[in-house]
Amino acid sequence: MKVAVVGATGLVGSEILKVLDERNFPVTEIIPVASERSVGKKVSYKGKEFTVVGFEDAIQMKPNVAIFSAGGSTSLEIAPKFADAGITVIDNSSAWRMDPSKKLVVPEVNADTLTPEDKIIANPNCSTIQMVVVMKPLHEKYKIKRVVVSTYQSVTGSGKKAVDQLFDERAGKTVEDPAYPHKIDLNVLPHIDVFQDNGYTKEEMKMIKETNKILGDDSIKVTATTVRIPTVGGHSESINIEFENEYELADIPGLIASIPGVEVQDDPANNIYPMPLNAHGKDEVLVGRIRRDESQEKTLNLWCVADNLRKGAATNAVQIAEYLLSKEMI
Repeated sequence: MKVAVVGATGLVGSEILKVLDERNFPVTEIIPVASERSVGKKVSYKGKEFTVVGFEDAIQMKPNVAIFSAGGSTSLEIAPKFADAGITVIDNSSAWRMDPSKKLVVPEVNADTLTPEDKIIANPNCSTIQMVVVMKPLHEKYKIKRVVVSTYQSVTGSGKKAVDQLFDERAGKTVEDPAYPHKIDLNVLPHIDVFQDNGYTKEEMKMIKETNKILGDDSIKVTATTVRIPTVGGHSESINIEFENEYELADIPGLIASIPGVEVQDDPANNIYPMPLNAHGKDEVLVGRIRRDESQEKTLNLWCVADNLRKGAATNAVQIAEYLLSKEMI
């Protein structure tokens, strides 16, 4: 089982290598891949160092699966070359997510849509992944009409440059080339990705469109406000869900917890609720603050937190590979 990790020197690429190791994915040969400027660098996997190779060399090495985290433009150019060589690509960028010919997959939600013919598989946006995992059992039982989500997203979602900006600001250093248009330390930026003509950011529109595609239901109305905050442990979300059918509040925690990889932390009397500090380094999606929206019938409020580099990116991609392997598709 040869596995290529494309973008192996980046934040998510490093996390993919770590997750492959931790989950004991049956790798017989690891192939770290990156752009020309990183070729020849060393990355660590299972305590050993491996040399980064370029795209063409990686294709010649014929991996069974290539997990991409190298940016949208790179994926658009390079992923088809891997696919044409018979290599299954699992792509972390936004390049293929809304392509109608490509599957957008969260294993707990819609892995059963995958077939051996799917040679480029899209990994959803990190903030979408943790939300749809929670929505899946609720939608099946009560039918979701509308979702209002506000996110509180870690700087790690913007890469190493943003993490450096936060800690340089915190240390009182001058930031020469900031990742954000404003200071992030001791601040909150209601601005993730670029603004669109409708006043929403691209991140907000991703959450809206990807949710409908993953759940296979365009009737669900979604509106989002995505916000960057000065944390590093994971993304948090306040989710307001309106159902077509009435629900019993007491049934909700058990229903949510029935999904593999979801952990309910909901004991406010003892100050127990999900936080980025709890989620950091974990694969689980954490859910708490489960309560009825008393301003509107058939509506639920909850708070959801997950490590955006893990379940929001690396872990979800590796889980897709695990599913493909279990079904003998790679």
